[in-house]
Amino acid sequence: MRLQCSATPRLVFSCTYSPIPTRNSSQILAHPQMLFQTQTNTLLQVPLLPHQPIKANTLKDICLRGNLREAFQSLSVSYNGCPDETYAPVLELCAHKKALSQGLQIHAHMIKSCSVSESVFLGTKLVFMYGKCGSLENAKKVFDQMGQRSIFTWNAIIGAYVSNDEPLGALEIYREMRFSGVPLDAYTFPTLLKASSLLKNLRLGAEIHGLAVKCGYNSTVFVANSLVAMYAKCDDLCGARRLFESMAPTNDVVSWNSMISAYAANGKSMEALELLREMQKAGLETNTYTFVASLQACEDYGFRKLGMEIHATVLKSTQHLDVYVANALIAMYVRCCKKTEAWRIFNELSEKDRVSWNSMLTGFIQNGMYHESLHFFHDFQNAGKKPDQVTIISILAACGRLGYLLNGMELHAYAMKYGFDLDLQVGNTLIDMYAKCSCVNYMGRAFDRMPDKDFISWTTIIAGYAQNDYGVKAFELFREAQLVGIDADPMMIGSVLLACSELTCLSQVKEIHGYIVRRGLSDVVLENTVIDVYGECGNIGYAAQTFKSIKFKDVVSWTSMISAYARNSLGNEALELFHIQNKTGIEPDSVALISILSATSSLSALKKGKEIHSFIIRKGFIPEGSIASSLVDMYARCGMVENAYWVFKCVENKGLVLWTSMINAYGMHGHGKVAIDLFNKMKENLTPDHVTFLAILYACSHSGLIDEGRRLFESMKYEYKLEPWPEHYACLVDLLGRANCLEEAYEFVKSMKMEPTAEIWCALLGACQVHSNKELGEIAAQKLLELDPGNPGHYVLISNVFAARGRSKDAEEIRMTMKEKGLKKNPGCSWIEVGNRIHTFMARDKSHPEYPAINKKLDQVREKLEKEGGYVAQTKFVLHDVEENEKVRMLQGHSERLAIAYGLLKTAEGTPIRVTKNLRVCGDCHTFCKLVSKLFGRELVVRDANRFHHFEGGVCSCGDFW
Repeated sequence: MRLQCSATPRLVFSCTYSPIPTRNSSQILAHPQMLFQTQTNTLLQVPLLPHQPIKANTLKDICLRGNLREAFQSLSVSYNGCPDETYAPVLELCAHKKALSQGLQIHAHMIKSCSVSESVFLGTKLVFMYGKCGSLENAKKVFDQMGQRSIFTWNAIIGAYVSNDEPLGALEIYREMRFSGVPLDAYTFPTLLKASSLLKNLRLGAEIHGLAVKCGYNSTVFVANSLVAMYAKCDDLCGARRLFESMAPTNDVVSWNSMISAYAANGKSMEALELLREMQKAGLETNTYTFVASLQACEDYGFRKLGMEIHATVLKSTQHLDVYVANALIAMYVRCCKKTEAWRIFNELSEKDRVSWNSMLTGFIQNGMYHESLHFFHDFQNAGKKPDQVTIISILAACGRLGYLLNGMELHAYAMKYGFDLDLQVGNTLIDMYAKCSCVNYMGRAFDRMPDKDFISWTTIIAGYAQNDYGVKAFELFREAQLVGIDADPMMIGSVLLACSELTCLSQVKEIHGYIVRRGLSDVVLENTVIDVYGECGNIGYAAQTFKSIKFKDVVSWTSMISAYARNSLGNEALELFHIQNKTGIEPDSVALISILSATSSLSALKKGKEIHSFIIRKGFIPEGSIASSLVDMYARCGMVENAYWVFKCVENKGLVLWTSMINAYGMHGHGKVAIDLFNKMKENLTPDHVTFLAILYACSHSGLIDEGRRLFESMKYEYKLEPWPEHYACLVDLLGRANCLEEAYEFVKSMKMEPTAEIWCALLGACQVHSNKELGEIAAQKLLELDPGNPGHYVLISNVFAARGRSKDAEEIRMTMKEKGLKKNPGCSWIEVGNRIHTFMARDKSHPEYPAINKKLDQVREKLEKEGGYVAQTKFVLHDVEENEKVRMLQGHSERLAIAYGLLKTAEGTPIRVTKNLRVCGDCHTFCKLVSKLFGRELVVRDANRFHHFEGGVCSCGDFW
């Protein structure tokens, strides 16, 4: 969708005559003599000679009716030789209508027809008009050019500053006024008090209050009302209430309205509505301002009934719904999530102003109706309305939520054209929009362009960088924010912790955690984030300590800790914590269920996985989206690809992630051709991404589908224009290497545009070991150690390559290097689910309480395999320089054999045995498993570090290709 911002309508009324040529407003004031030369062709001329006055409708009557067009048309015939009487009502009307363009035209003709500078009255009217129309610069110029000024003139210029949100300028003018010896009047105080309110300066407001008492104006009703409003806006509601109660008489509706509005503006809804009740009991007649203030107090869904009662009162009191009340009703219904009622009022409103449209637009945004808000914005433009800051903020928010970058940039251009981008709130929303659209460069530029930045600006930009994986930049800005005096709050700290998570820098996490504790910023949300980040950085001990320290744990606390365990391969601990959580009565959410399914997958704990699946169904969670993908992955990693497909098939709206999970499931089980068929079916409706291609390439690799793998890799690059990741290259190298196409694999690595990663050289080295290619193996080994000297797995692989070739001395040197660097090999580990427990076995492990029975069973199995299956231990797979008998004993102690023996002991005959191993299965254990499946009539499902092996009847699903 493209947002088409319509041309901004000019605020020049179409009259029967042509207006004066448009000129820059500053030119009119700076070069008044030029007006006489440039306006000779204008038809809006005020003749110097009086005309016959219109008796029926005087100009003043027309202006009172508010018809600016008619006032312009009558101006030429209403001139009576008295400029004050002629121009004053029209200027007042321009001020009321905020019609700056028309005000400029009137000013130009005043200069031509009379000496404005000599009329203090008209000069004051001009200052007032420009101030109300938002042209402070012109108001200042008129004020400065006036030879004489009255108290009304000073009040007008102070009011102009306040109206244009420049309270400091207003106070400077006030100071100048006092130095000039101009006496104050009652009308000076409301503007000064409003300036104090804008500055939130209670002390200044109290000083002005004291001055009002001294001058005797504090008892004037409108001054007293302004005092009430000032105290309320400076967050001194007690002072405002005391002042209100001391006012006499208390039957002034404006006073009541001021107090109700004060409570509503400060979030004291109950107090505001109680005061409304008191006002009604006192028999005072409510008006528009009463209704507006009361409706503002109905701040959320809990006040909907009271809001509807006020609405009913409004309908009883008047036949015609005032636009201000209508806008307040729309806003109230929007806040109370009653969109239908808000929409009905909006449609019934005969005269909609910009606030009406913005209120409805904000309602769409607040209720998550982002697409609808964009359609509504088109209606807004078609109605000839000009977007303001509120409009732009709303639409930018919608563009951010929808990820519509181009539309957001179009709005940004519009905002820049009209200067809205310099507005603080617009600037903050621009940063947020670009962050959500992952456009970091423009986000930074929007931030840099802002003339003023508040706490929200800094928090938003830091969060934007953190969310888009620019952790270093987020940290830099966090430090910069502290240097400029911005105090961090939990939200900003949360963003910085997210940056720590992206950088996985434990020292920085500790530093931020210490800062949180020192500053007393800890709350449950922040503590949950700390658990998450410690888990991301692999420090499960600190995560557990933080979790224990939380007094009142919520569902996120439990989920964060479960996720931390699952992420760090501590599946048993995750399952145990999930069980404890259920006992506390805190129901897990979808995120917790996804985490616990991940833990179950890592353990291949099928029984636990099925229990969680049942729990999901029982609790009414719909198995769609991430939950469905996690279930597919869980069943696949537990060796039940049929169950995974059943879950996949039951989901109606299948997303790309679900398709990818199912393709990956088939791939890890060696069903490469089925995975390709599924991939082709997926392409009918969805476009594959990098992860999908990675899954299908792995499927080809595990099934030896060389031609298909090559074709898919080329399709990814040229048909789908996806630049391969290092993982894609590594996968293709692995595929070629397994098929003994080592030279082709090496040439492929050399032809890569990017520098080959350690993962790619590791894949090539593994293939060289399988196919005994010494030359290429040494090249790959050297590259591997150069790129990743801190990975113990690479040293072990290289050592095994040397040992397999009889180079025991070289192998020993590699192992000595490992020791010197403090690197340790991950020991072989296997686990099996029996009963309701996960039983873990290390290589040559004797720690299991039932080890004697397991060892005895293992001896029986080996004897049967030797007698009936002709099994002979293949000691070549033992790469240690020891005696032959020791090598046989070492093979016998491999962890997966211990797990299989325990499964034969503890499970019923004929049932499958499922074992998971953290390393790849060696060739001798692979033969061992095939014979066990044949001679014991058991299906063995073994998941190693690379793939699944389904042994049945003496045959493996991998086709001896692994």
